[in-house]
Amino acid sequence: MSEWRRYDSHLIPAFHERFEERWGQGTAPFLDPEAHEEPVPRAQWINPSTGAALAVVPVWTSEEGQQRSFGVFYLPPAGDIWVLRPGYTGYLEPADGDTEHLATLRNDAFRKAVAHAKEFLFGSQ
Repeated sequence: MSEWRRYDSHLIPAFHERFEERWGQGTAPFLDPEAHEEPVPRAQWINPSTGAALAVVPVWTSEEGQQRSFGVFYLPPAGDIWVLRPGYTGYLEPADGDTEHLATLRNDAFRKAVAHAKEFLFGSQ
């Protein structure tokens, strides 16, 4: 039986800290635990027995706020951060009044990233 459990609270601060340690200050606004109003969906899992964690979150740059993709980030128990590659998960963030079509594309990209995360955690089922 797997020790991994869903974690539905705010984003774990270690994702932000470790990403910025590796790639520099200000490189991970999408992982900022203080940004509670930022886009969803997102998903997290923790392994309480090892201290490892995994998150699926929307990723963007300050230059391209509407162009997004989903990133899958793994925190090994010993430190560091791994970026897992779920394949293409790009989408346009729907702006106010945008079509439902964009929300559908976002949700499809999210499902693909979550499936990749679950396969990483639990193996193919």
